[in-house]
Amino acid sequence: MQLTARIIDGTALSRRIRAEVAERGAALAVRGVQPGLAMILVGDDPASAVYVRNKVKACNDTGLHSVQERYDASMTEAELLARIAALNADASIHGILVQMPLPKHLDAHRVIEAIAPAKDVDGLSVQSAGQLMAGLPGLRPATPLGCMKMLESTGVPLRGKHAVVIGRSNTVGKPMALLLLQAHATVTVCHSATPDLAAHTRQADIVVAAVGRRHMLRAEMVKPGAIVIDVGINRNEAGKLCGDVDFAGVAEVAGWVSPVPGGVGPMTISMLLSNTLQAAELAAAATHQAP
Repeated sequence: MQLTARIIDGTALSRRIRAEVAERGAALAVRGVQPGLAMILVGDDPASAVYVRNKVKACNDTGLHSVQERYDASMTEAELLARIAALNADASIHGILVQMPLPKHLDAHRVIEAIAPAKDVDGLSVQSAGQLMAGLPGLRPATPLGCMKMLESTGVPLRGKHAVVIGRSNTVGKPMALLLLQAHATVTVCHSATPDLAAHTRQADIVVAAVGRRHMLRAEMVKPGAIVIDVGINRNEAGKLCGDVDFAGVAEVAGWVSPVPGGVGPMTISMLLSNTLQAAELAAAATHQAP
């Protein structure tokens, strides 16, 4: 394989962001505020348990206060909403994250909307989405925010570039498109109903693949020199982690490409920490300004 693409190392970039979070968190601690993140896990999904464990470790490593609450899958919606209400009222908690997916009997939308907007560090509430849509300040979804940081790290200006986002989820695809628009890129959103996907991706200076389909973006679909961000998390026949991008092939064509693992994954957690810190800073400023 003739590797021509430069690798966007999410692990290294993530370390730098976490160092900044630790530094800003220490500055808040001097003022008597320790940024706090509460994570709620309902049920026994093994992947979710791993994700939460990684987030707890990241909090500990950067000096953030973390609270992990784990509940049986039989937890009622009323019980979950009551726990969220209690955390909303807890001044030591600045961010609340409910790990998805939830058991089928729990309404994810209702649960997300129960989180106070100022503590919605996942950036998934209707208010957070509206703030992003309107270009107003607010907490942005962690994965698209991490992707933007990765794009910025290349040093390539985004203004005027043609970006193709593959995927239209509320967590990645839609907010990703809006963040790229804010950076003055021209954005095309493709999805499962898009005919001739390759016709779009071959014209793109930037491709963000976020559909959860293994190796769906291949070398012949990529414009030479393009920046490719792989958000997908899949497993190959051997059970190893892989992305939506055929990394080996695309790396021979693209200018920049992010790997899986070691790309968007660590960045998502780092941006969650950054959002928690931002929420704590805003809360501290509001308290300071209060009469």
